[in-house]
Amino acid sequence: MLLGTAHLHAQAAPDGKQAASTPLSPERVPASPDEKPTSWWNNFRDPEDGALDMSRWLLQHKGALLVPIIITEPAVGNGGGLAAVFFQAPKQSEASKESGLRIPPNIYGAAAFKTENGTWGYGLGGSFHFKDDRWRYAGAVGKINVNLDYYTQGLRLAPRKIGYNLDGIFSYQKVSRRLGNSDLFLSVRWIYMDLDSRLNLSSNDQYFQPRDFAHRASGLGLGLDYDSRDNTLTPSKGWLWRLEATPYSPAFGSDNTFQSYRAHAYGYFPLGRDWVLGTRADYRSARGDVPFYQQPSIDLRGIAYGRYQDQNVGVLEAELRWNFRPRWALLGFGGAGKAWGRTLDFGDASTHTAEGVGFRYLISRTLGLYAGLDWAWSEGDHAYYIQVGSAWR
Repeated sequence: MLLGTAHLHAQAAPDGKQAASTPLSPERVPASPDEKPTSWWNNFRDPEDGALDMSRWLLQHKGALLVPIIITEPAVGNGGGLAAVFFQAPKQSEASKESGLRIPPNIYGAAAFKTENGTWGYGLGGSFHFKDDRWRYAGAVGKINVNLDYYTQGLRLAPRKIGYNLDGIFSYQKVSRRLGNSDLFLSVRWIYMDLDSRLNLSSNDQYFQPRDFAHRASGLGLGLDYDSRDNTLTPSKGWLWRLEATPYSPAFGSDNTFQSYRAHAYGYFPLGRDWVLGTRADYRSARGDVPFYQQPSIDLRGIAYGRYQDQNVGVLEAELRWNFRPRWALLGFGGAGKAWGRTLDFGDASTHTAEGVGFRYLISRTLGLYAGLDWAWSEGDHAYYIQVGSAWR
């Protein structure tokens, strides 16, 4: 939810292949567990080039990747936190190994953050692979107390910014099954939130209906994924597309009845040896008695969370990465989005843009994992993001 939060993505590619985004081959087999480093610091160096690399620490010694969280979201003020992330090689049969299938690692961890306006939260989660990647599980649970802003669209009165607070718990649970030997996965997911929503000023109640303040939202949905990316952490080629539909109903424990939908596609295209172009198309929609804080919002680096919300949101974004050194990369990105449905048709809705620049360092050659920093800006806002893996989620 918060701009500036570090992101780590753990969805696994069905073919198990690793990234080819750098001249350094990420397909190198990790050093033998019996190999004794000459010093503790050697756990963080690559024996091939002597550069800083956390592959041995993360995979052999089961150490944590500590990710600082930087928050520069205008709605919640500056803040920070810390995430501890662990990687583990999943079990794999000999037959699967002989077939050449490389299963991405299981990833799990915990995080906590706080900002200057009293916003705070903590949680834990992970992504795991079973039965030679025939089955996948992803889940997260947490507690939040968030102070944000909601923007009215001026249907009856002039548009205005309304401060509100969300306090409660959330849970996300997803199980996926591969369809045959294809790159397709069918998934079932359960989303549960029990949040007390309160406006900072009671005089702003006039802009809402009682159903907008529902405490519990519980949805049970289906999804279909296609994933041909060469690496799920920092892809350099291939596609990820996903279709999701989630109905919320009292039958599932929800106070309100509504539906949420999402369709998105990410494409990655190598341009020669050192350049990678990433493209993203993302559509989100909600229908029914949707709590105001669950309406879709334009999701672009540089645009404050919740700044543009409506029944429908569409986003297009591109990112160009230049691997100018074996372990270092520069990137530029930009995108545009629209929010429409309640008071404006698509053609009448304004287009909002954001752009930015960043850098990346190959922090784990074995995992093909890059980490770095982005700076993004839009119409009057800007934010910094620590990124671990792809920024798209």
